[in-house]
Amino acid sequence: MDYHKNKHAPLFCSIPEVELYVRKYVVNHPIVAEGFPKPLYDAVVEISFDSFEDFNTFFASENYLTKVHPDEPKFFDTSNYIAMATNETIIKAGA
Repeated sequence: MDYHKNKHAPLFCSIPEVELYVRKYVVNHPIVAEGFPKPLYDAVVEISFDSFEDFNTFFASENYLTKVHPDEPKFFDTSNYIAMATNETIIKAGA
């Protein structure tokens, strides 16, 4: 968790493509809490884009491929993760 939040997330945010294409970047680290099952994953990451074209452009960018992507195996098992495309529907947001 520490590496993810304090090393990788700042590295991710340091590339200029984040400002151009990423609309939201959220890192969720599960906690052990009474009444809840033991977490199955170490993290859930949400990255939002305006379009699949922006998604593809971001993940194909030279900065992502040469700076961010090589850092990923330092803190998660890249052969054993789940990715999902979603369409976010906000039911209630803060004030």
